[in-house]
Amino acid sequence: MHLSISHDRNDESPEPTAAWFRSLTIEERMDLFCKWTNLILDANPGIPDADDARSPSMRILVVSKP
Repeated sequence: MHLSISHDRNDESPEPTAAWFRSLTIEERMDLFCKWTNLILDANPGIPDADDARSPSMRILVVSKP
């Protein structure tokens, strides 16, 4: 796994992120998947018991800086 720190917002776009993920071995990808799953379950242990996802009932407004 290539570990580095970048302070460039362009490195957070989908293309560089996908390229980074593709550079990982299957074992590294599965390790990350397990870590993300554990993080989600630690934050919200009730997720496995939740009903299927539904569309939000309210409007969502996305505000971005020009």
